[in-house]
Amino acid sequence: MSGGVPQRSSQARHLPGRVRHLLRGPRPEAVPVLVGRACALVGLLDIAAGVFPRFRHSRMHAIAEVLPGSTGPFAAALSLSAGVLLLLLAHGLKRGKRRAWRAAVVLLPVGAVAQFTYRHSVVGVLISLALLAPLLRHRDQFAALPDPRSRWRALANFVLMGAGSLALGLVIVSAHPNTLVGDPSLADRITHVLYGLFGFEGPVDYQGNTSWTVAFSLGALGWITAVTTIYLALRPEHPAARLTEDDEVRLRALLVKHGARDSLGHFALRRDKAVVFSPSGKAAVTYRVVSGVMLASGDPIGDVEAWPGAIERFMDEARAHSWTPAVMGCSETGAEVWTRETGLDALELGDEAVVDVPDFSLTGRAMRNVRQMVKRIERAGYETRVRRVRDLGETELERIRRAADDWRGTDTERGFSMALGRIGDPTDGDCLIATAHKADEEPGPYGDLKAILHFVPWGTDGVSLDLMRRDRSADPGMNELLIVAALQAAPKFGIARVSLNFAMFRSALARGEKIGAGPVLRAWRGLLVFLSRWFQIESLYKFNAKFRPRWEPRFVVYRASADLPRLGFAAMQAEGFVNLALPLPRFLRRRTTTPRPCPHAAAERNVRAA
Repeated sequence: MSGGVPQRSSQARHLPGRVRHLLRGPRPEAVPVLVGRACALVGLLDIAAGVFPRFRHSRMHAIAEVLPGSTGPFAAALSLSAGVLLLLLAHGLKRGKRRAWRAAVVLLPVGAVAQFTYRHSVVGVLISLALLAPLLRHRDQFAALPDPRSRWRALANFVLMGAGSLALGLVIVSAHPNTLVGDPSLADRITHVLYGLFGFEGPVDYQGNTSWTVAFSLGALGWITAVTTIYLALRPEHPAARLTEDDEVRLRALLVKHGARDSLGHFALRRDKAVVFSPSGKAAVTYRVVSGVMLASGDPIGDVEAWPGAIERFMDEARAHSWTPAVMGCSETGAEVWTRETGLDALELGDEAVVDVPDFSLTGRAMRNVRQMVKRIERAGYETRVRRVRDLGETELERIRRAADDWRGTDTERGFSMALGRIGDPTDGDCLIATAHKADEEPGPYGDLKAILHFVPWGTDGVSLDLMRRDRSADPGMNELLIVAALQAAPKFGIARVSLNFAMFRSALARGEKIGAGPVLRAWRGLLVFLSRWFQIESLYKFNAKFRPRWEPRFVVYRASADLPRLGFAAMQAEGFVNLALPLPRFLRRRTTTPRPCPHAAAERNVRAA
C-alpha cells in the first residue's frame, strides 16, 4: 500500500468526506460572522452620525439617535471612536478571534455607559447590550489564537491609520459648510486636520459649537491612532513562523526516502514556511500564512500512508487560528487525499510540463524552431556549462548569486510553490546550475556570465526548474539554450526527468484554440489571453510546449467557492505578484541570504549513508 492512496482503518473511512469533516469540526460558525457584520454596520453608522450633521436629520435619524454618542461635541468624538474601533474589530470577530472578542466585550459596555451619561438614552443602552448578549452567550465560538505577528505591524498601523485619519479628518472639516468662517483653502484644511489630530486648534474656524465638535472628533482620531500603534508596539512579539534547523533536517530525511513522488517536494525546504508533522513523523505539510489564508503547496512530504495524519494536524492548526485552509499545486493523488480527508473541494489549476530525458531530441519537424534558435545562439559565441552546486567554487557561486539578484527585474523575489528562494546554500549541493557564457571585449560586472538556470532535486533521478535569469543585454533565446543544455547533460548526472514551468489553465488554452471549440471555451481562452498581458499565462504555456513535454495536472484545494477570490489574492501575495509591504531601497537591501551552517549538509550525508 506504500505506493497507493492511503485508506483509513477506522469506521470513519466508510463515511463521505464532508460528513467526516463535520464530525471532526465544523466550518466557521455563523454567529461570529453575524456578530462581525453587526459590529461593522454599527461602526459605520457611528462614524456617519459623528461626521455628517445632516445624517441625524435624515430618514436614518431613528437609527442614529439610539447609537452611542450621536449628538454634541463629546458625542461626535465618542461616536467616531466607537465606530472606528468597531470597524477594526469586525474582521477579527468574524474569524472568531479571542482578543477581538475581549476588546468588543469591553468596548460595548463603555459605549453604553457613555450613551446613558451624555444622552440619558435607555434605548441606546439596550442596543449595545443587544449586541453584547450574543458575544457573551457564544463566547466559546471566539477561541481562535492570534496570528503570527511582529512589531513591524505597529509601523504599518501608524501609516495606515494616519492616512485614514487624515482622509476622514478632511471629511469632518468639510462636512459643516454652513458654519465655516470664510473660505479656507485645501492647505488650511489639511493643516487644521494635522493640528487637530495632536489636540491643537488649527487655522479653520466655525460658528457656534461646531468648532468644538470638529476638535473633539479630530482628537478622537488622533487618540485612536496613537493607542492602537502603542499597543501593537508594546505587545509581545510572535514573529511569523520559520522553518527551524531541526524541521529542515527532518524534512530532508523524508525527501531522501520519498522525494521522488512529487517534483515540488524540495520546495518545501523554503525557510519562510512553517511545517506540521504527522503523529508518526513520517509525513509533513509545509505552509505559509498569508492574509489569514493557511496556504500549503504541493503534496504532503513523506510516506503517503501517513499523509492523513499530517493533513489532520494541518486542519487542526487552521481551526485553532481560524485560518482559511488551502493547497496550491497538489497532484491528482494529493487532491484526492486532501478532499477525502477534509471535505474540501478541488479545482484543476493548470499543468506541469515534465520532459522525459530519454525521449528528448532536437531532431524532427516539431523541434525545428528550438533547434534553429539554439544553433544560432551557439554560432554567436555562447557556450554552456551544467554542474552541481557542490562542484562550483565559492567565488563563482557569489558571482552567480549577485547576477541572479540584479537580473531579477522586480523588487521582490517571486515564487512560493515552485521556487526555493536561494542559490548555493551548502545544504543544497545536489541542485543543478546551468549557465551561459560569452566572452565580450568589455566584460561586465559578472565576467562572461550571461544567463542562469537553477534546478532543485526531484528524488535521485530528476530535477525541477527553480528560476531562470538572464542578462537583459544578452541575445534572445538564452532560456531555450540552457534548457536544451541541461536536458542534453542530464544523463551524465543520472537524471531521467526534468520538470519545467507550471502552465496555468493550460488545458483551456489548448482546447480553446482548436477547431470546433464552443463559444464558452473560446471566451474563456480570450479572457486568459487578455490577462496574459500582465501575467505570463499564454506565453509560459507556449514556451513549455516547445520542448514536447508530458503534462501533469495540478490542483488547488479550497474550502468553499466564496473563498476563491481571497485565496487567489493570498496566492498572488505569496508568489510575489502583489506586495503590500513598502520595499526598502535596493541599496539598503542585503544582496544574499546568509547560508546556514554546514552541519545540515553533514546531517543529510548521514541520512543518505543510513
